[in-house]
Amino acid sequence: MENGNGHLTDPIPDEGFAQWREAEGGKPAGVRFLAFNTVIDLEAYGEPDACRAAFEEARALCRTYERLFSRTLPHSDIARINGAGGAAVAIDARTYDLLARALAYCAASEGTFDITVGPAVGLWNFHEGTVPDPAALAAAVEHVDWHQVQLWEEAGPDGTATCFAQLADPEAAVDAGGIAKGWIADALVEAAWAHGLTGLIVNLGGNVAVRGAKPSGEPWGIGVRDPRNPEKLIGAVPLTGGSAVTSGIYERCFTAPDGTFYHHILDPRTGMPVATDVGGVTVICERSIDAEGFSTTLLALGTERGCALVQRHPEILQAFFVDGAGKITPAR
Repeated sequence: MENGNGHLTDPIPDEGFAQWREAEGGKPAGVRFLAFNTVIDLEAYGEPDACRAAFEEARALCRTYERLFSRTLPHSDIARINGAGGAAVAIDARTYDLLARALAYCAASEGTFDITVGPAVGLWNFHEGTVPDPAALAAAVEHVDWHQVQLWEEAGPDGTATCFAQLADPEAAVDAGGIAKGWIADALVEAAWAHGLTGLIVNLGGNVAVRGAKPSGEPWGIGVRDPRNPEKLIGAVPLTGGSAVTSGIYERCFTAPDGTFYHHILDPRTGMPVATDVGGVTVICERSIDAEGFSTTLLALGTERGCALVQRHPEILQAFFVDGAGKITPAR
């Protein structure tokens, strides 16, 4: 089967799974489904038909975005860029927009966020607790450099623009996983809100975006996880609009037999877990893509340098740094 771009579509794991919940007892309507290897939860207040229509559209959009942005689905735009051997690839305008925004966060991150870190990430297995061979990791980081990603548009005879992407280094690889959920959360909020809802919360596995409020006028409460025990919360952030995104070293990690702790936030320059005094950071922005784009960077920079970066970026409304002892340090 082909998608709208003429490319073959790939099956998505558990694509048909969905748990629906009608509004009852003051609680919002909701739906839970799976996408991007993540549990997706949407909750909304509004007329039942409006909520259902909003949820259906959100599910459909997630399927579209996963088939565009996934690194592992073989016919996605990202996979085709990575497999082109350095050749130019025509891509969807939405993929172009995502990558263009991602490169801006790479530039703002002081070298700690790089969407081409994929070759190094691929050598780690955090599920099995495997540490890469040092020589292989050193070879992989030679191809990590976001400057290798080139984007442009070309106008056709009818004036319609076609978007292109190319990797100047044929052995480089793009992975939009560190930024895509923010882009997607913003898109889902806009699409769902257009159905006339009065309150909405979108949760993409720790990436939370909200609009409106509860019928009581109360804001949504977004939990801040304890890095010592991610199943527990040590605080909550009230939101009536905008997004909160949390990154933590506890999300994918393992302790080696020699007692060394390894986490998934890698330094693009070395391919090794970045040294940081932060166990987790929660970032509040009006746009989820901003919160997503800066969350990993702030965690990698640590409390002092991270707070300094927050002061330089007014789009970051607030950031909360949590250290290994559970101490919370607000950036503003």
